[in-house]
Amino acid sequence: MKLNKPFFDIIIIGGGIVGLASAYKIQSKWPYLNLLILEKEAHAGVHQTGHNSGVLHSGVYYKPGSSKALNCRDGLKQMIAFAEENEIPYDICGKIIVATQVSELSQLDDILETGKQNGLKNVRKITAEEIQEIEPYCEGVAGIFVGDSGIIDYQTVAKTLAKKITSINPTSQIRFNQEVISIKESKNGHILKTASALFKTKYMVFCGGLFSDRLAKKQGIKTTDRIVGFRGDYYELTPQAQHKVKHLIYPVPNPQFPFLGVHFTRMINGGIECGPNAVFTFKREGYRRTSFNLKDTYESLSYSGTWRLFFKHWRFGIEEYRRAFSKRKFLRTLQGLIPSLTLNDIQPARSGVRAVLLNEAGDTRTDFKIEFGKDSIHILNAPSPAATASLAIGDRVVEMVEEKFKLQ
Repeated sequence: MKLNKPFFDIIIIGGGIVGLASAYKIQSKWPYLNLLILEKEAHAGVHQTGHNSGVLHSGVYYKPGSSKALNCRDGLKQMIAFAEENEIPYDICGKIIVATQVSELSQLDDILETGKQNGLKNVRKITAEEIQEIEPYCEGVAGIFVGDSGIIDYQTVAKTLAKKITSINPTSQIRFNQEVISIKESKNGHILKTASALFKTKYMVFCGGLFSDRLAKKQGIKTTDRIVGFRGDYYELTPQAQHKVKHLIYPVPNPQFPFLGVHFTRMINGGIECGPNAVFTFKREGYRRTSFNLKDTYESLSYSGTWRLFFKHWRFGIEEYRRAFSKRKFLRTLQGLIPSLTLNDIQPARSGVRAVLLNEAGDTRTDFKIEFGKDSIHILNAPSPAATASLAIGDRVVEMVEEKFKLQ
Protein backbone atom coordinates (compact mmCIF):
# COMPACT_ATOMS: atom_id res chain seq x y z
CA MET A 1 0.00 0.00 0.00
CA LYS A 2 1.43 3.36 -1.04
CA LEU A 3 1.60 6.38 1.21
CA ASN A 4 -1.02 8.97 0.40
CA LYS A 5 0.48 12.37 -0.45
CA PRO A 6 0.87 15.06 0.80
CA PHE A 7 2.06 15.05 4.40
CA PHE A 8 -0.61 16.57 6.67
CA ASP A 9 0.16 18.89 9.55
CA ILE A 10 -2.77 17.59 11.61
CA ILE A 11 -5.18 14.73 10.99
CA ILE A 12 -8.57 14.86 12.69
CA ILE A 13 -10.15 11.43 13.07
CA GLY A 14 -13.94 11.62 13.08
CA GLY A 15 -16.30 13.61 10.87
CA GLY A 16 -19.04 14.19 13.41
CA ILE A 17 -19.89 17.67 14.64
CA VAL A 18 -17.18 17.72 17.34
CA GLY A 19 -14.46 16.62 14.92
CA LEU A 20 -15.56 19.09 12.25
CA ALA A 21 -15.95 21.96 14.74
CA SER A 22 -12.46 21.24 16.08
CA ALA A 23 -11.02 21.14 12.56
CA TYR A 24 -12.84 24.36 11.65
CA LYS A 25 -11.46 26.16 14.70
CA ILE A 26 -7.92 24.87 14.05
CA GLN A 27 -8.12 25.90 10.39
CA SER A 28 -9.48 29.34 11.32
CA LYS A 29 -6.62 29.87 13.78
CA TRP A 30 -3.92 28.57 11.42
CA PRO A 31 -5.20 28.94 7.82
CA TYR A 32 -1.87 27.75 6.41
CA LEU A 33 -2.03 24.33 8.11
CA ASN A 34 -2.72 21.38 5.86
CA LEU A 35 -5.49 19.45 7.62
CA LEU A 36 -7.06 16.10 6.88
CA ILE A 37 -10.35 14.88 8.35
CA LEU A 38 -10.82 11.12 8.14
CA GLU A 39 -14.40 9.85 8.39
CA LYS A 40 -15.30 6.17 8.13
CA GLU A 41 -18.79 6.82 6.72
CA ALA A 42 -19.81 8.13 3.30
CA HIS A 43 -20.67 11.62 4.57
CA ALA A 44 -20.39 13.84 7.62
CA GLY A 45 -22.39 13.57 10.84
CA VAL A 46 -23.87 10.12 10.27
CA HIS A 47 -24.09 8.77 13.81
CA GLN A 48 -24.58 10.73 17.05
CA THR A 49 -24.63 14.05 15.15
CA GLY A 50 -27.33 12.87 12.76
CA HIS A 51 -29.37 10.82 15.23
CA ASN A 52 -29.85 13.27 18.09
CA SER A 53 -32.96 15.34 18.73
CA GLY A 54 -31.52 18.60 17.41
CA VAL A 55 -31.92 20.56 20.66
CA LEU A 56 -29.96 23.73 21.33
CA HIS A 57 -29.31 23.18 25.02
CA SER A 58 -29.25 26.09 27.45
CA GLY A 59 -27.08 24.61 30.23
CA VAL A 60 -29.79 24.43 32.86
CA TYR A 61 -28.89 20.94 34.16
CA TYR A 62 -25.10 20.88 34.33
CA LYS A 63 -22.97 21.23 37.44
CA PRO A 64 -21.79 24.85 37.73
CA GLY A 65 -18.15 25.19 36.76
CA SER A 66 -18.07 21.88 34.89
CA SER A 67 -16.80 21.62 31.33
CA LYS A 68 -20.34 20.82 30.24
CA ALA A 69 -21.77 23.95 31.82
CA LEU A 70 -19.07 26.33 30.60
CA ASN A 71 -18.87 24.98 27.07
CA CYS A 72 -22.64 24.68 26.68
CA ARG A 73 -23.26 28.35 27.42
CA ASP A 74 -20.37 29.51 25.24
CA GLY A 75 -21.24 26.99 22.53
CA LEU A 76 -24.90 28.02 22.43
CA LYS A 77 -23.97 31.64 21.69
CA GLN A 78 -21.48 30.56 19.05
CA MET A 79 -23.89 28.09 17.45
CA ILE A 80 -26.60 30.74 17.09
CA ALA A 81 -24.11 33.18 15.56
CA PHE A 82 -22.80 30.46 13.20
CA ALA A 83 -26.34 29.58 12.13
CA GLU A 84 -27.20 33.21 11.41
CA GLU A 85 -23.95 33.80 9.51
CA ASN A 86 -24.50 30.73 7.35
CA GLU A 87 -28.30 30.94 6.99
CA ILE A 88 -28.93 27.66 8.85
CA PRO A 89 -32.51 27.49 10.16
CA TYR A 90 -32.87 27.47 13.95
CA ASP A 91 -35.51 28.48 16.45
CA ILE A 92 -35.06 29.57 20.07
CA CYS A 93 -38.51 28.28 20.96
CA GLY A 94 -37.94 27.72 24.68
CA LYS A 95 -38.75 24.68 26.76
CA ILE A 96 -40.53 23.78 29.95
CA ILE A 97 -39.41 21.26 32.56
CA VAL A 98 -42.51 19.87 34.23
CA ALA A 99 -42.94 18.35 37.69
CA THR A 100 -45.89 15.97 37.58
CA GLN A 101 -45.68 15.05 41.28
CA VAL A 102 -45.24 17.08 44.46
CA SER A 103 -42.22 14.92 45.34
CA GLU A 104 -40.35 16.44 42.35
CA LEU A 105 -40.69 20.05 43.49
CA SER A 106 -37.46 20.18 45.51
CA GLN A 107 -35.50 18.88 42.53
CA LEU A 108 -37.21 21.44 40.33
CA ASP A 109 -35.89 24.14 42.67
CA ASP A 110 -32.40 22.64 42.42
CA ILE A 111 -32.54 22.73 38.62
CA LEU A 112 -33.65 26.37 38.69
CA GLU A 113 -30.78 27.30 40.99
CA THR A 114 -28.31 25.40 38.79
CA GLY A 115 -29.55 27.28 35.74
CA LYS A 116 -29.13 30.63 37.45
CA GLN A 117 -25.61 29.73 38.61
CA ASN A 118 -24.76 28.81 35.02
CA GLY A 119 -25.75 32.28 33.85
CA LEU A 120 -29.20 31.68 32.39
CA LYS A 121 -31.23 34.88 32.47
CA ASN A 122 -34.48 33.84 30.82
CA VAL A 123 -35.33 31.07 33.28
CA ARG A 124 -38.11 31.11 35.86
CA LYS A 125 -40.41 28.96 37.96
CA ILE A 126 -43.94 28.57 36.57
CA THR A 127 -47.20 27.41 38.14
CA ALA A 128 -49.56 24.70 36.94
CA GLU A 129 -51.70 27.41 35.34
CA GLU A 130 -48.72 28.94 33.57
CA ILE A 131 -47.72 25.51 32.23
CA GLN A 132 -51.09 25.34 30.47
CA GLU A 133 -50.76 28.88 29.18
CA ILE A 134 -47.53 27.83 27.46
CA GLU A 135 -48.56 24.25 26.62
CA PRO A 136 -52.37 23.89 26.84
CA TYR A 137 -52.33 20.07 26.70
CA CYS A 138 -49.54 19.57 29.26
CA GLU A 139 -50.35 18.99 32.93
CA GLY A 140 -48.09 19.33 35.96
CA VAL A 141 -47.98 20.72 39.48
CA ALA A 142 -45.22 23.23 38.67
CA GLY A 143 -42.45 23.76 36.18
CA ILE A 144 -39.53 25.79 34.92
CA PHE A 145 -39.61 27.86 31.75
CA VAL A 146 -36.22 27.96 29.98
CA GLY A 147 -36.27 30.63 27.32
CA ASP A 148 -32.78 30.01 25.92
CA SER A 149 -33.42 26.49 24.59
CA GLY A 150 -34.09 25.89 20.91
CA ILE A 151 -33.83 23.57 17.93
CA ILE A 152 -31.56 23.17 14.90
CA ASP A 153 -30.44 20.50 12.42
CA TYR A 154 -26.94 19.50 13.49
CA GLN A 155 -26.27 17.50 10.36
CA THR A 156 -26.71 20.70 8.34
CA VAL A 157 -24.30 22.40 10.74
CA ALA A 158 -21.77 19.59 10.22
CA LYS A 159 -21.98 19.82 6.43
CA THR A 160 -21.55 23.60 6.61
CA LEU A 161 -18.49 23.24 8.82
CA ALA A 162 -16.99 20.78 6.31
CA LYS A 163 -17.41 23.26 3.47
CA LYS A 164 -15.91 26.12 5.44
CA ILE A 165 -12.77 24.15 6.35
CA THR A 166 -11.83 23.58 2.73
CA SER A 167 -12.84 27.11 1.74
CA ILE A 168 -10.35 28.51 4.25
CA ASN A 169 -7.57 26.24 2.93
CA PRO A 170 -8.29 24.38 -0.34
CA THR A 171 -5.32 22.08 0.27
CA SER A 172 -6.99 20.65 3.36
CA GLN A 173 -9.09 17.55 2.73
CA ILE A 174 -12.05 15.62 4.09
CA ARG A 175 -11.83 11.98 3.12
CA PHE A 176 -14.87 9.73 3.54
CA ASN A 177 -15.04 5.93 3.72
CA GLN A 178 -11.70 5.98 5.55
CA GLU A 179 -11.87 4.01 8.78
CA VAL A 180 -8.60 4.12 10.74
CA ILE A 181 -7.33 0.57 11.20
CA SER A 182 -3.96 1.22 12.81
CA ILE A 183 -1.67 4.01 14.00
CA LYS A 184 2.11 3.68 13.94
CA GLU A 185 4.94 6.01 14.80
CA SER A 186 7.32 6.82 11.99
CA LYS A 187 10.23 9.15 11.47
CA ASN A 188 9.02 12.68 12.23
CA GLY A 189 5.41 11.70 12.62
CA HIS A 190 2.73 9.03 12.55
CA ILE A 191 1.23 6.84 9.84
CA LEU A 192 -2.49 6.11 9.92
CA LYS A 193 -3.67 3.12 7.96
CA THR A 194 -7.14 2.71 6.48
CA ALA A 195 -8.44 -0.05 4.22
CA SER A 196 -7.38 1.84 1.09
CA ALA A 197 -4.55 4.23 2.00
CA LEU A 198 -1.80 5.34 4.36
CA PHE A 199 -1.72 8.89 5.69
CA LYS A 200 1.21 10.58 7.39
CA THR A 201 0.96 13.42 9.88
CA LYS A 202 2.82 15.10 12.67
CA TYR A 203 -0.17 15.58 14.98
CA MET A 204 -3.58 13.97 15.54
CA VAL A 205 -6.91 14.95 17.10
CA PHE A 206 -9.27 12.04 17.79
CA CYS A 207 -13.02 12.69 17.88
CA GLY A 208 -14.26 9.12 17.47
CA GLY A 209 -17.56 9.28 19.34
CA LEU A 210 -18.84 5.74 19.87
CA PHE A 211 -15.37 4.36 19.10
CA SER A 212 -13.25 6.89 20.98
CA ASP A 213 -12.00 4.30 23.49
CA ARG A 214 -10.88 1.88 20.77
CA LEU A 215 -9.06 4.61 18.88
CA ALA A 216 -7.28 5.60 22.09
CA LYS A 217 -6.16 2.00 22.58
CA LYS A 218 -4.88 1.84 19.01
CA GLN A 219 -2.43 4.55 19.99
CA GLY A 220 -1.54 2.90 23.28
CA ILE A 221 -3.52 5.22 25.58
CA LYS A 222 -4.00 3.41 28.89
CA THR A 223 -7.52 3.89 30.20
CA THR A 224 -9.77 1.53 32.12
CA ASP A 225 -12.90 3.44 31.07
CA ARG A 226 -14.99 1.94 28.28
CA ILE A 227 -17.67 3.14 25.89
CA VAL A 228 -20.98 1.30 26.20
CA GLY A 229 -23.76 2.05 23.74
CA PHE A 230 -27.35 2.85 24.75
CA ARG A 231 -30.02 2.97 22.08
CA GLY A 232 -32.75 5.58 22.32
CA ASP A 233 -36.01 4.88 20.48
CA TYR A 234 -38.30 7.70 19.38
CA TYR A 235 -41.95 7.94 18.51
CA GLU A 236 -43.43 10.91 16.71
CA LEU A 237 -46.79 12.57 16.95
CA THR A 238 -49.11 11.85 14.05
CA PRO A 239 -50.24 14.94 12.09
CA GLN A 240 -53.58 15.15 13.90
CA ALA A 241 -51.81 15.32 17.30
CA GLN A 242 -48.97 17.76 16.52
CA HIS A 243 -50.99 20.73 17.76
CA LYS A 244 -50.64 19.35 21.30
CA VAL A 245 -46.97 20.42 21.55
CA LYS A 246 -45.80 23.97 20.83
CA HIS A 247 -42.34 24.09 22.43
CA LEU A 248 -40.01 21.53 24.08
CA ILE A 249 -41.45 19.63 27.04
CA TYR A 250 -39.19 17.76 29.47
CA PRO A 251 -39.91 15.84 32.68
CA VAL A 252 -37.94 16.40 35.86
CA PRO A 253 -35.06 13.94 35.39
CA ASN A 254 -34.77 11.06 37.80
CA PRO A 255 -31.60 11.81 39.81
CA GLN A 256 -30.93 8.08 40.24
CA PHE A 257 -30.91 7.38 36.49
CA PRO A 258 -28.21 8.89 34.22
CA PHE A 259 -30.56 10.03 31.43
CA LEU A 260 -32.98 12.96 31.07
CA GLY A 261 -36.10 10.89 30.46
CA VAL A 262 -38.64 10.78 27.65
CA HIS A 263 -39.54 14.24 26.37
CA PHE A 264 -41.26 16.06 23.50
CA THR A 265 -39.14 17.86 20.91
CA ARG A 266 -40.23 20.11 18.09
CA MET A 267 -38.06 19.39 15.05
CA ILE A 268 -36.65 22.18 12.91
CA ASN A 269 -37.83 20.46 9.72
CA GLY A 270 -41.31 19.86 11.09
CA GLY A 271 -42.96 17.29 13.30
CA ILE A 272 -42.79 16.43 17.01
CA GLU A 273 -40.57 13.66 18.35
CA CYS A 274 -41.26 11.82 21.60
CA GLY A 275 -38.40 10.07 23.37
CA PRO A 276 -35.88 8.72 23.73
CA ASN A 277 -35.83 5.79 26.10
CA ALA A 278 -32.44 4.28 27.01
CA VAL A 279 -31.68 0.59 26.49
CA PHE A 280 -28.39 -1.26 26.29
CA THR A 281 -27.53 -1.99 22.67
CA PHE A 282 -25.66 -5.05 21.43
CA LYS A 283 -24.06 -3.00 18.64
CA ARG A 284 -22.41 0.39 19.08
CA GLU A 285 -24.02 1.70 15.90
CA GLY A 286 -27.10 -0.51 16.14
CA TYR A 287 -30.24 1.47 15.42
CA ARG A 288 -32.64 -1.47 15.36
CA ARG A 289 -33.90 -3.53 18.28
CA THR A 290 -32.34 -6.62 16.69
CA SER A 291 -28.94 -5.06 15.87
CA PHE A 292 -26.03 -7.22 17.04
CA ASN A 293 -22.25 -7.16 16.78
CA LEU A 294 -20.21 -9.86 18.49
CA LYS A 295 -17.17 -7.69 19.28
CA ASP A 296 -19.26 -4.83 20.63
CA THR A 297 -21.34 -7.18 22.75
CA TYR A 298 -18.34 -9.06 24.12
CA GLU A 299 -16.46 -5.86 25.01
CA SER A 300 -19.48 -4.43 26.83
CA LEU A 301 -20.59 -7.57 28.67
CA SER A 302 -17.07 -8.62 29.65
CA TYR A 303 -16.49 -5.25 31.32
CA SER A 304 -17.13 -5.06 35.06
CA GLY A 305 -18.43 -1.50 34.83
CA THR A 306 -21.30 -2.57 32.59
CA TRP A 307 -22.55 -5.13 35.09
CA ARG A 308 -22.16 -2.74 38.00
CA LEU A 309 -24.23 -0.20 36.09
CA PHE A 310 -26.88 -2.86 35.43
CA PHE A 311 -27.00 -3.86 39.11
CA LYS A 312 -27.34 -0.24 40.23
CA HIS A 313 -30.20 0.49 37.85
CA TRP A 314 -31.78 -2.89 37.16
CA ARG A 315 -35.31 -1.72 37.93
CA PHE A 316 -34.99 1.20 35.54
CA GLY A 317 -33.33 -1.02 32.95
CA ILE A 318 -36.16 -3.56 32.98
CA GLU A 319 -38.75 -0.82 32.64
CA GLU A 320 -36.83 0.75 29.75
CA TYR A 321 -36.73 -2.59 27.91
CA ARG A 322 -40.43 -3.15 28.46
CA ARG A 323 -41.15 0.28 27.05
CA ALA A 324 -38.86 -0.37 24.07
CA PHE A 325 -41.06 -3.27 22.97
CA SER A 326 -44.46 -1.86 23.95
CA LYS A 327 -46.09 1.12 22.27
CA ARG A 328 -48.71 1.14 25.03
CA LYS A 329 -46.06 1.44 27.79
CA PHE A 330 -44.30 4.19 25.85
CA LEU A 331 -47.63 6.00 25.56
CA ARG A 332 -48.23 5.76 29.32
CA THR A 333 -44.93 7.53 29.93
CA LEU A 334 -45.87 10.27 27.48
CA GLN A 335 -49.28 10.62 29.12
CA GLY A 336 -47.53 11.62 32.32
CA LEU A 337 -46.94 14.97 30.61
CA ILE A 338 -49.81 15.08 28.09
CA PRO A 339 -52.67 12.93 29.44
CA SER A 340 -54.91 13.33 26.37
CA LEU A 341 -52.54 11.46 24.02
CA THR A 342 -53.89 8.20 22.57
CA LEU A 343 -52.32 5.26 20.75
CA ASN A 344 -53.47 6.79 17.47
CA ASP A 345 -51.53 9.98 18.28
CA ILE A 346 -48.08 8.36 18.16
CA GLN A 347 -46.20 6.30 15.61
CA PRO A 348 -42.72 4.69 15.65
CA ALA A 349 -39.91 6.90 14.41
CA ARG A 350 -36.11 6.71 14.31
CA SER A 351 -33.56 5.59 16.88
CA GLY A 352 -30.19 6.86 18.00
CA VAL A 353 -27.25 5.42 19.96
CA ARG A 354 -25.44 7.46 22.58
CA ALA A 355 -21.89 6.75 23.71
CA VAL A 356 -21.79 6.31 27.48
CA LEU A 357 -18.32 6.26 29.04
CA LEU A 358 -18.27 4.00 32.09
CA ASN A 359 -15.60 3.47 34.71
CA GLU A 360 -14.98 0.11 36.37
CA ALA A 361 -17.28 1.01 39.26
CA GLY A 362 -20.19 1.33 36.85
CA ASP A 363 -20.40 5.11 37.12
CA THR A 364 -21.02 7.17 34.02
CA ARG A 365 -18.47 9.83 33.18
CA THR A 366 -20.94 12.69 32.98
CA ASP A 367 -18.51 15.47 32.08
CA PHE A 368 -16.39 15.85 28.96
CA LYS A 369 -13.14 13.89 29.17
CA ILE A 370 -9.96 14.45 27.14
CA GLU A 371 -6.74 12.44 27.20
CA PHE A 372 -3.37 13.11 25.58
CA GLY A 373 -1.10 10.70 23.73
CA LYS A 374 2.07 10.97 21.71
CA ASP A 375 1.44 14.05 19.49
CA SER A 376 -2.28 13.51 19.97
CA ILE A 377 -5.45 14.76 21.64
CA HIS A 378 -8.21 12.23 22.35
CA ILE A 379 -11.73 13.44 23.08
CA LEU A 380 -12.83 10.33 24.95
CA ASN A 381 -16.16 11.53 26.25
CA ALA A 382 -18.39 14.16 24.67
CA PRO A 383 -21.98 13.39 25.67
CA SER A 384 -24.90 15.80 25.35
CA PRO A 385 -24.69 18.80 25.11
CA ALA A 386 -21.65 18.18 22.89
CA ALA A 387 -23.45 19.21 19.70
CA THR A 388 -24.57 22.52 21.21
CA ALA A 389 -21.12 22.99 22.73
CA SER A 390 -19.14 21.82 19.67
CA LEU A 391 -17.76 25.21 18.61
CA ALA A 392 -16.71 25.95 22.19
CA ILE A 393 -15.11 22.50 22.41
CA GLY A 394 -13.27 23.43 19.21
CA ASP A 395 -11.85 26.48 21.00
CA ARG A 396 -10.63 24.24 23.83
CA VAL A 397 -8.99 21.97 21.26
CA VAL A 398 -7.21 24.98 19.76
CA GLU A 399 -5.88 25.84 23.24
CA MET A 400 -4.66 22.25 23.64
CA VAL A 401 -3.04 22.30 20.20
CA GLU A 402 -1.16 25.44 21.19
CA GLU A 403 -0.05 23.93 24.47
CA LYS A 404 0.64 20.31 23.50
CA PHE A 405 1.76 20.72 19.88
CA LYS A 406 3.57 24.02 20.51
CA LEU A 407 1.88 25.72 17.56
CA GLN A 408 1.87 29.53 17.65
